Amino acid sequence: MLLAASLAVAGCSGTDGIGTSADAKAGGGAAVAPSRVPAAGQTTGAGAAAAARGREDRAAKPVPDQIIRTATLTVRTKDVQAALAKARTAVDGAGGYASDETTDRDSGGRDRSRIVLRVPPKEYDAMLGRLAGLGRLLSREVSAKDVTDRVVDVDSRLRTQRASVGRVRALMDKATSISDIVSLESELSTRQANLESLEAELKSLKGRTGMATITLLLRSPDAPPAQMPDPDGPTSFGDALSGGWDAFMTAVRWVLVAIGALLPFAVAAALLYGLWRLVRRRLPLGARTRRRADGGDGSKAAAPAADPAAVPAAGAPAEGGPGTR
Repeated sequence: MLLAASLAVAGCSGTDGIGTSADAKAGGGAAVAPSRVPAAGQTTGAGAAAAARGREDRAAKPVPDQIIRTATLTVRTKDVQAALAKARTAVDGAGGYASDETTDRDSGGRDRSRIVLRVPPKEYDAMLGRLAGLGRLLSREVSAKDVTDRVVDVDSRLRTQRASVGRVRALMDKATSISDIVSLESELSTRQANLESLEAELKSLKGRTGMATITLLLRSPDAPPAQMPDPDGPTSFGDALSGGWDAFMTAVRWVLVAIGALLPFAVAAALLYGLWRLVRRRLPLGARTRRRADGGDGSKAAAPAADPAAVPAAGAPAEGGPGTR
């Protein structure tokens, strides 16, 4: 069965040698069958020779070192935007590019920026020096990771997987049974997914080794602390005037506070005085007159005493009366 052949191919990556034979049974029909498929772990003479040639080619052509270079620089500069523009210009001139950029302000109002730069490996060291010269270098972190073995391994697996996918497709071209075609399509999908995964991994490795990554952090300087005046230092006329003004304003504030505290009492006293005046006006006029006539205390005034000289004596004729001659 062709399905058995596909399983044998899955177990041995170096298997090739698929043949066909005719079946002249009654009602004859052409059928495709595997021919001389080696078991798992076995290779044909041609396959062994090809593998040996591949090893010789790799030995004759040494693989260049594949190194992932990364760095992080923190620089303090007075003008963050100007330093950012200089960094972009330097990277463009070196054949690189800026991949990510973030600029904002912290809680203290200081500008800060983060930019990720990709540069060719040959420009890596020179670019680090140029970026450090944008201001005062606060920190520098540099790392290098050798992934040569990983790149070689993934590349080898990728070539093997491509050959495996090609063999499965060749079997599908020769398959005549529906069940064989369905089984081979499932196998092809699995191998194709593995192939795409290896291709993506190799692309990522080559991208990180082909361009070095530099993360640049730019910060503006901190604001200088405010200088407090020396209390024991000399006092100038301006200091004295300022101190006097402060004392005057303090006194005014206290006076206003006192007025505000006494104001409710003054309002209450004014209301009581107005009420007393109103009641006094409403008293009867006679009562007020008697109070004034009585001297203000309700007692009557004493009658004036009679003059004794003006009263005639008893029996004495009145002056100018009838007995007067």
